[in-house]
Amino acid sequence: MKALLFPGQGSQKVGMGQDHYNSNTLFKKHLDQADEILGYELSSIMFKGPQEKLTQTKFTQPAIFVHSFALYEQLDLKPDMVAGHSLGEFSAIAAAGVLSFKETLELVSLRGKLMQEAGAQHPGTMAAIIGMDDDVVDQICEKATEEIGKPVVAANYNSPGQLVISGDVDAVNKAVEFAKSEGCRLAKVLPVSGAFHSPLMEPAYKAFKTKVDEMDFSEPDFPVYSNYTAVGTVDPEVIKQNVIMQLTNPVQWTNTLNNMKSKGAETFVEVGPGKVLQGLVKRTLENVTIEGYE
Repeated sequence: MKALLFPGQGSQKVGMGQDHYNSNTLFKKHLDQADEILGYELSSIMFKGPQEKLTQTKFTQPAIFVHSFALYEQLDLKPDMVAGHSLGEFSAIAAAGVLSFKETLELVSLRGKLMQEAGAQHPGTMAAIIGMDDDVVDQICEKATEEIGKPVVAANYNSPGQLVISGDVDAVNKAVEFAKSEGCRLAKVLPVSGAFHSPLMEPAYKAFKTKVDEMDFSEPDFPVYSNYTAVGTVDPEVIKQNVIMQLTNPVQWTNTLNNMKSKGAETFVEVGPGKVLQGLVKRTLENVTIEGYE
């Protein structure tokens, strides 16, 4: 069985999609449509940058979604199940036919804007913690939250021994300090514009939920695995609630990959810019085939 995986924020780079745009009419059609739907030239930001602009959340999220979905549309992959990492979950639901390309792009654009605004309203950051058990990192976050009086939580359970934490700047720095003192292999603050998948995204939650609640989600063509629950579903209402809850809750990626394998996935294919997810599969699962299209 084949599982498709779609990347999230952090996989963007200037020049992304330009080769496909120049050589594939279907890819070009989707990107031209995106420019029209959004009312600005996303294609120009993807191809020419500058990097500082492409890494703004309100541009990064549509760029990665459009690249991933347009690439998926030109491939004949016939998956048995899909998942996406954070923003990538929206590429997954579009690939599964839950929403149209236009609907998903408008939703992703709103999500990116709301998350960027939330980051400005409640400044926060994220940090990678490598070489430490999940439960130890959870305890460190609790300890740092208590000491600073502001939140820091595990945001991405990416693979065994690789987590990303998220929250208030001082609390994240304190957690990094604790992790280093307790012997992690690496603890490093990341260059991000907000504390994603943490309580600091709460200002984005209400407007995003209002938009999602208004939308009609269709039954997917194949199970969509959720970041929030780590399990697959074909229930449109469950998918709807999952993408809402994902905003302020951690990405359960390790459990997602394990659950996909337990349901029969033998081949994992990353579709979209970069190779981040291929690396996470390699560090999480044994005896599977890993492929990628970027």
